[in-house]
Parts: sequence; structure tokens; C-alpha cells
Amino acid sequence: MSVAGQTSPSTMTATPAPAVVIDGLHKQFGALTALRAVSATIHTGRLTGLVGPDGAGKTTLLRILAGLLTPSTGRASVAGLDVVVDNDAIHHATGYMPQRFGLYEDLSVLENMRLYARLRGLDTTRNADLFAELLEFTRLAPFTARLAGKLSGGMKQKLGLACALMARPKVLLLDEPGVGVDPVSRQDLWRMVQALTDDGMAVVWSTAYLDEAERCDSVLLLHEGRLLFDGPPQRLTAQLRERSFRLENVGAGRRALLTAALDLDSVSDGVIQGAGVRVVLRAGAASNDIRALAAQARVELAAVPARFEDAFIDLLGGGPGGTSALAERLPPVELDSPSAVSCRDLTKRFGDFTATDRVSFEVRQGEIFGLLGPNGAGKSTTFKMLCGLLKPSSGQAQVAGHDLRHATGAAKSRLGYMAQKFSLYGLLSVRQNLEFAAGVYGLDGATRRGRIEDMIDTFDLGPWLAAAPDALPLGHKQRLALACALMHRPPVLFLDEPTSGVDPITRREFWTHINGLSRRGVTIMVTTHFMDEAEYCDRVAMLYRARLIALDTPDQLKRRAIDSARPDPTMEDAFIHLVEAADLQLAAA
Repeated sequence: MSVAGQTSPSTMTATPAPAVVIDGLHKQFGALTALRAVSATIHTGRLTGLVGPDGAGKTTLLRILAGLLTPSTGRASVAGLDVVVDNDAIHHATGYMPQRFGLYEDLSVLENMRLYARLRGLDTTRNADLFAELLEFTRLAPFTARLAGKLSGGMKQKLGLACALMARPKVLLLDEPGVGVDPVSRQDLWRMVQALTDDGMAVVWSTAYLDEAERCDSVLLLHEGRLLFDGPPQRLTAQLRERSFRLENVGAGRRALLTAALDLDSVSDGVIQGAGVRVVLRAGAASNDIRALAAQARVELAAVPARFEDAFIDLLGGGPGGTSALAERLPPVELDSPSAVSCRDLTKRFGDFTATDRVSFEVRQGEIFGLLGPNGAGKSTTFKMLCGLLKPSSGQAQVAGHDLRHATGAAKSRLGYMAQKFSLYGLLSVRQNLEFAAGVYGLDGATRRGRIEDMIDTFDLGPWLAAAPDALPLGHKQRLALACALMHRPPVLFLDEPTSGVDPITRREFWTHINGLSRRGVTIMVTTHFMDEAEYCDRVAMLYRARLIALDTPDQLKRRAIDSARPDPTMEDAFIHLVEAADLQLAAA
């Protein structure tokens, strides 16, 4: 790939100059300090991960490097150009893909590319070769006439990347390009970025996916504006040697065991991993307590290699604990039937397009049921039908004992729904959103006031009550959306990508609540593109091209992907294997 327009580092005899130099960078927004004396060097021909929780300063740093913000103090140079003194030249030396990329959804793929070419000062009539190269590189050539608004999440990101590469930049700045993108599309993004770094380009990839950070050549880890770590991810992971363990084959009791493990002073972090529980000990802590817990539960305790995610959470002081204050306030849920959600031959057509095709499954009470699939597979459509927001074209669906064809209103009163794109009202304050949700579900008097105060306390919304939802950090916006969905204490909860874009600490907090709700008998259906989150589910249904192609436990799905090259496959390996197997079956049909 020659988009970078540079010589590969392997052919150079002299050490190339750094692509980016950051020296004592400080950025203040009024009383808010976004960056605090950050210094680092980013090299050409390498992929550098920019990692940190919400509000760590990642986007601020990228915007300064792109010449869109001026530092308060300190300096930064990109490709030898000062971001302040040489600001005009910076825009030509960098390609910047913001977190919410500004595609024009009513323009086609090619029209968007032409527009960005003109914005970069290129003559679109003389750059047909560049356009063809970018379209081939991103595999968008068959879709040049499609409107950007009709593209899947992964294809939008590829178009955004093509536009960012339009002026052949020396440094490419990507702000969380993997958010909301399925594993197959993320694999394509990785392929493209690897080709760019092989060509000599410096790429900075901001990410909330710690498996992505683990694949980078180097990592800058920010927290509250400070640089906590700078170096290869393996160097940070090595600090956790002999501190990562897995409680094996725990089975149905794994959520209770996880809570017990996280309540130990010696444990820094823990997550569900398939049928087991993965834990990380605090620095200097002995393994006596966790070994005693394993013996009490009569399960095997095995040492496992540390992951970058383990090291990241540990560096930030550990996870949020295993007890959900939200779940503790709920009475146990009781349903008349062990089946909380069921659908049979559920189908939805939009004209000639079939979004969901004869999907059937059943979800048991208290189960956490994951719905996976590539972008456009039909997950959100299935969710909306089960929530009574879309009328099926054919088939049957029941929620909490109510048939959605005949008792839609009764079913809605028994479920909570947190939409992929927030179902919050931007013109209302945080408190007004909570009050509105309580009113919609018929709460009044002391019950209404008590539930609202419970949500404010549980989700730490007190400082934000007068603010509009859009003014909230992403993690707090997600908390508000979850609070509204749970206001009426529904026995069934639908979560459509609830943790998309939030940092790993906030994701841990969300799953503490989800695990706690499940233990209270709440049935939870969740869609996610985080493959480690799929491991937290009891069972996973995989949709592809509108059809159900697999339904099993996470561990069983991973076993399907075992081969000589992948003796111990990840959930992402299983996802890609299932998609590839389905494609082969379709090709043979």
C-alpha cells in the first residue's frame, strides 16, 4: 500500500526522525485540566495505542496534534512541524479521523470522498488514481454510489479512513475507530492500518478496546490528563507475572463466586470468562485467600498468562468491586413461566429487504443472553421487535408471558430497554429525564420520589442533575440511560450495546450491575461488539445475514473454532470462524 507515500523503515540505513514529539503538554479548559505535563515520542512506521478511561485526555491530545486545539503550555511537533507555529502545514501532514466522523449521510461514498478531497485542496479531476487506490485499499469500490447513511458501522469507518488518508499524510490520528464495529470489520481496519505502518506511516490509534491496545507496537496510557505509562504493552503486562488466575469450570455459580472473589482485599479485578472466573491479585498480595475460596467452591484454581486488560485495570487501582448497590435494592423477580423471552420464526421485512429471517430462540428467567453478529446482521431489529417497537412481518414473540401481537402495552410495562443510540431527551435535564421515565411507567408519590433518588445515588448523578444529557461524559450518559430503563424495576431488560465507547472501568461497573440483576432473577438480553463481554453471557445467539447461525454457551462456540493454528481460540476467533463457515455454506448452496 503506497498511500503513505514514504519509504519503508526496513530500507533506511539512518534512524528516521520521530513522527511526533510531545514536550510538557498542558491543556486547560477553564477550571478543567485536560492534560498535565504530557511528554512522549511517537515513531514512524509504528502503531501507537492511546489508551485511557473516559475523560483521560485522549481526544484533547489528538486534537492538539491535528492542529485543531492550541496547548495552554508546552509544545508538540508533528513531522517536524510545530502544531502552533506551523498550524496550516500541520493539516497537510496529518490525517485525522474524529470519534464521531463527519460523514455527510445524504451523500454517496464517492461524493464524500470528493468533498474531502476539495477540503484538502486537491483537484478531484486529476486524482482518479488516488481515489481508485483508496477505494481498493478500503474495499469500498463496489459501493461508491451507496449513500453514507446506508453504510454499516464498519463501512462508515472505512470511508472515514479513506477520507483521512486523502492528502497522503505522514501521521494518521484515529480517535476510537473500532467503537461500534464488529470483529470482522475490525479485522479489516487492522489489515489496513498494518499496511500503512509497513509503508512507513505513523499511526496513533485511540481505543477503549484493550485487546486492540495489546496489538499495538507501543502504548501511551493516560489517566486524568497524566501519562501513566509509555512503552510496549508487553512491558506493562509483565508487571502482573504470577498474579492472574482462573477459577475453572465454575458453571452456574460463577456470578456468585465472582462477587465473593471481588470482595477479597487481595483481589484487584475479576471477570466472568466462559464457564470460569478470571481474577487478578493486587501487587504484593498472597494467593492464600483465592486458593481458600477455590477450595470452598470445590473448583480448580489455575495460573494464567496476564493480559493487557489485567494490567490496565490494576494500574488504575483495580475494578469497582463485585456488589451492585442497584441490585441489592431490588426484590427477587418471580415469573409464572421459566421462559422470560421467546420467539418463533420471527421475521421483519422492509420492502424487498429482509432484516430478520425466521429467527427462533428462548431465554430462561435470570439468564444473561447475548446477541452477536456483524453490523447489519439484524440484532437491533430483533431487539426492537421483542420490545414492541417494531411490528414483525411474521412469526411470534412473547416477553414475560405476554404475546407481543395482542398485548404490546402489557409487555412493554414488563420490560426495560436501553437503546443503542440513547433514548434520552436532549432538551430535558438529567433530573427531568429521570422524572419523565418515572412518569411514563406510572410511578407516582413516594414511590416515584424514592426510585428517582435511588437512581441518583446508585449512578452518582447528583453533580449532573441540572445538565443536559449531551453535556455528560459518555460513562455518565450510559448510567442515566440505564437508570431510566430500570426505573420501574422490570423483570426483563434489553441492552443494545450498552457499553459501546465507554472505558474498561465503566464497563466493569455496568457488568457488576448486570450480574447482580441476573442473580435477582432479572432476565437480560444484550448485544455487544466486545467479545470478552460475550464471555460474560450464559448463552450466545449469533446472527448473520438476518439468520440465526449459532446458539450455545461461549465455551462451546469457542470449541467450534479449535484447529491446529488456534488450539485455544478466543471469542473473537469463534465469531470470525462462524461467519466464515456461514459464508462457505451459502457459497455451496
